[in-house]
Amino acid sequence: MHSKNSRNRKRAKSKAGTVQIRCSNERLQLVFTFGGQRRFLSLGLSDTPYHRKLAQDRALEIERDIQYGEFDVTLQKYKPQSVLSTADPVAQIAATPLTLAELWQQYVEYKRPHVSPKTINGTYDPVTAHLGKCSTDGLVEALKFRLELLQVTTQSQARRTLMQLSAACKWGIRHSLYSTNPFDGMYVELEATIPDPPVAFTVEERDRIIAAFENHSGSGITYQHYTPFVKFLFWTGCRPCEAVGLRWGSITADCSKIHFHESIVEVSGKLERRAETKTGVKRWFSCTPKLQELLLSIRPPNPAAERLVFLSPRGSVIRESNFGDRGWSRILTSLGLAEKDGIKMTPYNCRDTFITLQAIEGKSSTTIARWVGNSSKVIEEKYLDRVQLEHLRPSDV
Repeated sequence: MHSKNSRNRKRAKSKAGTVQIRCSNERLQLVFTFGGQRRFLSLGLSDTPYHRKLAQDRALEIERDIQYGEFDVTLQKYKPQSVLSTADPVAQIAATPLTLAELWQQYVEYKRPHVSPKTINGTYDPVTAHLGKCSTDGLVEALKFRLELLQVTTQSQARRTLMQLSAACKWGIRHSLYSTNPFDGMYVELEATIPDPPVAFTVEERDRIIAAFENHSGSGITYQHYTPFVKFLFWTGCRPCEAVGLRWGSITADCSKIHFHESIVEVSGKLERRAETKTGVKRWFSCTPKLQELLLSIRPPNPAAERLVFLSPRGSVIRESNFGDRGWSRILTSLGLAEKDGIKMTPYNCRDTFITLQAIEGKSSTTIARWVGNSSKVIEEKYLDRVQLEHLRPSDV
């Protein structure tokens, strides 16, 4: 028994400090975690049996140094002598040539533990895909790469890609993986996509939508079930993903306060719980009497803390995309409200409606920002300026 326990402890200890050997773009690299951060060491060696043996030796050396507190955070100790041919740090970087794809891969792995799966899927994966479509190494020929990038994607997507690659290069410079940033400022030359302005429903339109859900009937599917969910979106201004992920444990027993601190998002068709809100702001929301009454009316007796507040008619997690494309879209189409100002209205516009109506009532940007989990600057620039402009009239001069 003692021998088995010893082997288990040894195996667990080894796993925690293991250095992995990977081949990226036909070059060997070591990957490991130290101090809670993902670290990469490009050896500049081709993937041959001999070089694999050298890489294994370096991996064992790093594992040993981490175990005994002698780890060299500069990584210079572990680079093969063929790479360390000069004492010049810039020359050392050049002696281990990274491709743009390699640098980007290391940057994404470094960022992965600190960003949401939705950011990986929506921000980083498109860049990876665009890199795969370009044959030019942007670290060698940045202008040629830019031209090729514009041929494989749109200008707005190319702008976002160049912005991310510039951030990756800056990160590479800080960690002595590369010496220059050939993309610095390049994305500024491309026109940015102007996001749609927030569009709100009027009070009358909001109440018509709620009434349509309450009274919806017919053969087959009815959407009455979603009425509390729709009311909640309109009356709190929370993001739909926050409402989808809300659990009874985050609402006080008398339903007077709600703690918004997590959400459920869809990533590549899969549902994933995020332990914080989009902006990382964890906030308490004080319920109005009608919101408190709504929550009390749907609250089960002694609900488990982990139980979701809002569920689909079949008792599963509400999928934003499914609800938006079906129930929401059909109800709003029947009311002639599927579009406003040329913009398709989605459940997210419930949030725009709450913020706009509170602004019209004279609530401060700071107060509204605390309610909805945004910055007062965003509230002022996206909502208050628009509200004020719509209610101002030029003077007769």
